[in-house]
Amino acid sequence: MTPNRVTLNRAVRRFARGAAGALLAGLVLGAVPAHGAERAVELPAFDFSACPTVDQLPAGADPGTWRCEVMHATGHLRMGTVDEPLTEPMKITFAEGRVDGEFRQVFGEMTAAPIRVGGTPLTLTPQYGGYADFLSDDTRRGEFDITFALGSAPGLVGRPLSGCSVGSDEDAVHLVLKDTVPTRVISSDPLVLAFGARDEEFSAPRTSGCGPLGRVLDRALGLPSAAGTNAFDMDVTVAIRPYV
Repeated sequence: MTPNRVTLNRAVRRFARGAAGALLAGLVLGAVPAHGAERAVELPAFDFSACPTVDQLPAGADPGTWRCEVMHATGHLRMGTVDEPLTEPMKITFAEGRVDGEFRQVFGEMTAAPIRVGGTPLTLTPQYGGYADFLSDDTRRGEFDITFALGSAPGLVGRPLSGCSVGSDEDAVHLVLKDTVPTRVISSDPLVLAFGARDEEFSAPRTSGCGPLGRVLDRALGLPSAAGTNAFDMDVTVAIRPYV
């Protein structure tokens, strides 16, 4: 699967609360958030160009009840020997709505800047791992699969790292995010929400597609890394735009 694949492979199961879900019913019914609706901070620039088109929505979808969301997430990654801040936002774009009363999602795109691994010439670039479910419930904020493409500064044994990653589409890092900071509305026009989330229970596999460098990279990155030894913290803002 690639980051631009627009149809998720697994059925979306729940959507009632959370960054996107908490306001779905109110938005569909025309309600306005009742708290914190005035813009409180300087907003980042949200790019909606990667939103799935109306033609890419599921058959039977009414664009008038669907919206596109653009999520920006900074934070901190601890995985194996990696312990680095995410100062540049991961950007995730997707559409959501209902078809015949059933909540559905269509993935658009995920982009991210490389994360330099301190003390090494390595970088890790977060990439979409082929599955996402941003439907929140009482147990989690949402979940998605992620891989980390490995890159290097010039001179790492003279070998390119094309196709080398932590995790793969078959064995991705699976994040199940839980709330750390409650959802708040930071702008009503455009509608922008903010929240904090964390997963400190995920495991990380060995590197994949790295050829003879695989074992060296696994040692350098402390992989595989068992559940309970890793953490991914996210400070998230998400902008919401209706299709109609």
